[in-house]
Amino acid sequence: MIALKIVYFANIIVAGWISITSTFFPRTSAVTVFQNAYQPTEVIRLVGCLWLAIAILSVLGLWKPISFSPILLVQLIYKGTWLLVVALPAIKNNQPYPSGMASFFLVWVLVLPFVIPWSEWVK
Repeated sequence: MIALKIVYFANIIVAGWISITSTFFPRTSAVTVFQNAYQPTEVIRLVGCLWLAIAILSVLGLWKPISFSPILLVQLIYKGTWLLVVALPAIKNNQPYPSGMASFFLVWVLVLPFVIPWSEWVK
């Protein structure tokens, strides 16, 4: 339970900051979060909205960790998919990609399977 709360807290800080930057200041986000790998378009705002939803659900997860844990599965799936479909090909083809984001996503994809309360979902 403590591990879940730590993950939620990290989501609140990281996803919260990134969501505010991406949603309201996409030009700043393109430089800082996306490390100039992508142009500041409305897609950055869309991603910011997703991260804002994750941050809000993580706040609720501090009070009901098990109930809100499916958001962690969503993160595991989309971050893992992004690493395989976007980051890995960019690395192989020597193309720009946000390496800081990729590093964070990799850590999350390695940590989440051990934090997600799988046994609680099969009851």
